[in-house]
Amino acid sequence: MRIEIKVKEIRIQKNMSLAKLSERTGLSTTHINDVENGLKEPGIRVLVLLAKALKVPITDLYKVIW
Repeated sequence: MRIEIKVKEIRIQKNMSLAKLSERTGLSTTHINDVENGLKEPGIRVLVLLAKALKVPITDLYKVIW
């Protein structure tokens, strides 16, 4: 089982730039980019920040793959 993070997909659907998401979360663009590209595994705090900034339920940010 693994988790696919869908932040980039949702961010693009909402026409939000990486810089704007960074501004709204207080996270660096590098950190968000690394999460979007699977280079960093986000903790719950980061997922909460991203969900709030994107105005989606936290469960929309990931998908479990069996």
